[in-house]
Amino acid sequence: MDDSRVMRAWLRTVISGDPRLEVVGEAEDAVHARDFLMAHPADVLTLDIEMPGMSGLDFLTRLMRARPMPVVMMSSLTAAGSDAAIQALSRGAIDCMVKPSKSFGEELTADICERVYHAACTRPSQLQTRLQASGVAASIPAAQARNAAPCRNGSIILIGASTGGVAALETVLPALDPDGPPVVIVQHMPGNFLVSFSERLNRQMHQRVYLANEETPLSRGDIVLAPGNDRHTQLLRRGGIWGVKFAPNDPPALHCPAVNMLFSSAVGEAKHVTAALLTGLGQDGAEGLLALAEAGASTFGQDEGTCVIYGMPRAAKAIGAVQRELALDKIGHAVKESAAKRGRMKR
Repeated sequence: MDDSRVMRAWLRTVISGDPRLEVVGEAEDAVHARDFLMAHPADVLTLDIEMPGMSGLDFLTRLMRARPMPVVMMSSLTAAGSDAAIQALSRGAIDCMVKPSKSFGEELTADICERVYHAACTRPSQLQTRLQASGVAASIPAAQARNAAPCRNGSIILIGASTGGVAALETVLPALDPDGPPVVIVQHMPGNFLVSFSERLNRQMHQRVYLANEETPLSRGDIVLAPGNDRHTQLLRRGGIWGVKFAPNDPPALHCPAVNMLFSSAVGEAKHVTAALLTGLGQDGAEGLLALAEAGASTFGQDEGTCVIYGMPRAAKAIGAVQRELALDKIGHAVKESAAKRGRMKR
């Protein structure tokens, strides 16, 4: 569904070129899309966010009420588009991609096909879990102003997530202690989307949520997202105080920021670390989680039944990096308990 005839033609060519995928129809607006989906079965829908008449976001909301199905959103990188993309992911969309403007290279086309294919493979039970999770954040009280002191000699929580991570994080984070150890997150997402996501979480959470920077020491109750600045976010600990530093993406990694880079940077302080790997496509985070586990950290993975895409947690489990595999609604509490226990350990 896209109001641009050029974009629809390009997407049709790209998707039809993958032997796993078949385009069964297209629509230029909400009316045509509704009529088509009522008459024809489809496994997945690509949906433009910014459209005349009924926006893609409004259409998604109505679709999820009437006929829940996997949806991949197509968004521009404008501030408005990024904010709408985060809303879409929170309302049940499986994934959100940056709408191409000029460059239509092979890497982009392969990425689109991979995301559409994996979205189509989402099981009904996983989609239902996602829809239930989409209402969690709305009930969280807004963040309260507070005087935060740097977290000295305490534990820390690290989380990695990719596809499906927005809804997963909005389920896990509310279960954490509002005045607990700092949380550092790598969520695979374009930089503008991360800005919108951090602002959304900060409005909804008790904790202070912001994008990581090298000048700010981490305080209790902080939730920090690695920014999409073409640099990796890593941890450091000086004088017992946690902070972050940035590392260049050299040689270029598949994901930047990468979960592996965050996890690996904390191996030297593993006894203070609780780490969790949530839903996502690929293997990022598996090796870093294994290194943490072997060094004495407490490690968790999201189970297959509640993952939108059981890729990253599966890869970590396969190499023995996951000490406890739990359903999404159990992870937050378990991580909170683990971090509290490590905070009481002899430092």
